Amino acid sequence: MASLNKVILIGNLGGDPELRKTSGDLSIAQFSIATSEKRKDESGNFQEKTEWHKIVAFGRTAEIVSEYLKKGSSVCIEGKIQYSSWEKDGQKHYKTEIIANNLVMLGKKSNESSNNNVSDNSDVSNSSETSEDDLPF
Repeated sequence: MASLNKVILIGNLGGDPELRKTSGDLSIAQFSIATSEKRKDESGNFQEKTEWHKIVAFGRTAEIVSEYLKKGSSVCIEGKIQYSSWEKDGQKHYKTEIIANNLVMLGKKSNESSNNNVSDNSDVSNSSETSEDDLPF
């Protein structure tokens, strides 16, 4: 039986991305994006519901995210969902993250004509760098 773990989100950054490097010099960017949807309630009034998603990007994608995205930036993220859990002080903790494979920066000024697509097919164990010719800037 085939399986697929794929997530596509379009939203806005809730804060500036945080960039760090591992001891092996792999860049990791973490940030959150908000997605919102409007629905009518029982009385016919529109209600807006916002969901927050933790995003993690690796390698050159992480560096680009850190350099070009800021709080409020609009992005389209394509990736996979990853769950983890751990125990601390006798309590079980859970974390859900989206591991970004592709990222499209949205909302650029109309007088700038460039490709805003950033793709990183790497993961933590297999980091592939994007050449400068592939950069969308």
